[in-house]
Amino acid sequence: MEFTIDAISKDCNARAGTIKTSHGDILTPIFMPVGTVGSVKAVHVRELKEDIKAQIILGNTYHLYLRPGIEIIKEAGGIQKFNSWNKPMLTDSGGYQVYSLGHNRKITEDGVVFRSHIDGSKHIFTPERVMDIQRAIGADIIMAFDECTPYPCDYEYAKKSLKLTDLWLDRCIKRFNETECPYGYTQTLFPIVQGSVYKDLRRESCERVMSYDCKANAIGGLSVGEPIEDMYELTDYCCSILPKDKPRYLMGVGTPANLLECISLGIDMFDCVMPSRNGRNGMLFTSEGTMNMKNEKWKNDFSPIDPMGVNYVDSVYSKAYLRHLFVAKEILALQIATIHNLSFYLWLVGQAREHIIAGDFNVWKKEMVEKVSNRL
Repeated sequence: MEFTIDAISKDCNARAGTIKTSHGDILTPIFMPVGTVGSVKAVHVRELKEDIKAQIILGNTYHLYLRPGIEIIKEAGGIQKFNSWNKPMLTDSGGYQVYSLGHNRKITEDGVVFRSHIDGSKHIFTPERVMDIQRAIGADIIMAFDECTPYPCDYEYAKKSLKLTDLWLDRCIKRFNETECPYGYTQTLFPIVQGSVYKDLRRESCERVMSYDCKANAIGGLSVGEPIEDMYELTDYCCSILPKDKPRYLMGVGTPANLLECISLGIDMFDCVMPSRNGRNGMLFTSEGTMNMKNEKWKNDFSPIDPMGVNYVDSVYSKAYLRHLFVAKEILALQIATIHNLSFYLWLVGQAREHIIAGDFNVWKKEMVEKVSNRL
């Protein structure tokens, strides 16, 4: 993987870059649609490529490991051949899913013992096992195994958790360096900065991951319930420490306004289930603000979903028709809403890139944050 910076904003830390992977280039800043089990819900691969214009999607190690299973993916020749997505992919390590299992998992220094949410069967994830699984899945970018701390989290627990994440990172990198991609192309490991809301722990974690000189770095453990001001402050703080010549990936974030604010702080990569999950539940993100498509107010509104026309569905379908589909519980509503929301997110980061290159990003960002924060 290679990263080049194409432009830097004059009045903030936003930058436009290019990430080169074995499955193609990624223009940053970028948003990655979440395809947990190897597919983005309600969306065909063709729509991801041609309509949404996704450049990279995310899959999840925990879910793919449980179903369909690693042997099936290996037999297919890797995840991209299995799901017919011949562009870059990233796999999350499963650390967040293990965190969310609650009483169904036990964390030890060796790893995590957990029970499947599907059938209750018992499994263990160690750092070495997670590296082996992600090698076998075959994503271009694979994530280190970490513990995501909850919010609120007291200092002593956060400190103990960070030591565990550091230990696991050391083992992840060792295992990664001992192995190769079974499909003949290059995979890149991203370490993850943790430390909850404590700056001294965040600094310690940043310095730790920097010591391995990996090709990129991720920031985890944010957007888990902490105040938005804390998320921005800690993101800014981590960006001020992490290397400027390497991509920075903020995991699990967030709203359109979150993306724009964090781009201005120096973040290059994002993922979040929000646009697809909220879309399936009737919430649409647009260039003018958010809409609940189930509301009565859209019943007789025959205007396009988004006046900017960020995707073909905006020119084909009206607000009134989409509301009708949601009220009628028609499956097509989920597909239209998902395509629109993901298209909007990709359009938004694409516009951010253009304005960074043009030199007026900060002015544009302030206007857009105000618009996308509206409730219509």
